Amino acid sequence: MKKVSFAEFGGPDVLRLLDAEEPHAGRGRIRIAVRAAGVNPVDWRIRTGQLQGIRPVELPAGVGHDAAGVVDEIGADVEGVRLGDQVFGYGANTYAEFAVLSAWAPIPDGLTFEEAAGYPSVVQTALRIIGQVGVRSGQTLLVSGASGGVGSAVLQIARDRGIAVIGTAGAANQDYLRGLGALATTYGDGWVERVRRLGRIDAALDLAGSGVIRELVELTGDPRKVISIADLGAPDFGVRYSGKSGDWQEAVTEAARLIARGKLRIPVEKSYPLAEAAAAHIDSQAGHTRGRRVLVV
Repeated sequence: MKKVSFAEFGGPDVLRLLDAEEPHAGRGRIRIAVRAAGVNPVDWRIRTGQLQGIRPVELPAGVGHDAAGVVDEIGADVEGVRLGDQVFGYGANTYAEFAVLSAWAPIPDGLTFEEAAGYPSVVQTALRIIGQVGVRSGQTLLVSGASGGVGSAVLQIARDRGIAVIGTAGAANQDYLRGLGALATTYGDGWVERVRRLGRIDAALDLAGSGVIRELVELTGDPRKVISIADLGAPDFGVRYSGKSGDWQEAVTEAARLIARGKLRIPVEKSYPLAEAAAAHIDSQAGHTRGRRVLVV
């Protein structure tokens, strides 16, 4: 099979599309013929070696965790899924023609493989950090860097829970944020005062790692009410850096429920062939994403 891999840390040019042995579903796992794989910022952070101190990988390494496809192998002790089922979920080395998933759910009606592949990690992250920051119904959450995949999920999940949201993003994405139910403003000079004019901030999330931790603490008045998923220096300000953890099966199942209820929809900004994984990483790393980027197999 074809698989994207890298043998050294570095820029997107270290990614290679290689022939590799097919993986197989072990106990409690399924294998899918991948139709689409989600591209997440964590993928290129791992590729550059940024996360080696907290999420070490052994080289050479595959890439990717999110995928959607057709079940073609079922491991021992797995129930409720059949060969040929169309599923989306979380696994390992998903930038490939075949991948093993450890958490999955049926693709909701009306979703393409490309759309479904973009949900697992962003929904798991959104659920996790909303819970960690402790924001409740009736309160206001500030989301810095709100237009990407995680931000799109946070805004919609928060709205479903009765939480008001203020989101910052580039000028081109202001209407997009408003369409997801958020009060929106741009980042850049004067952004703190623009946020203050929109309302009191009870909690804040840093999704972009753009050096705004100090200001988020200032706006909330408490570093414990700020969570970052993108700034490794956040603990210097007493702010928690939240890496991937939690119940992946619960997150994928909840994603399917929210989609089916019409409470969650994340657009695919751009799709790329598997051979163009490097281009997808370049675009992801540049930011300004509206929704998700995916690889098509």
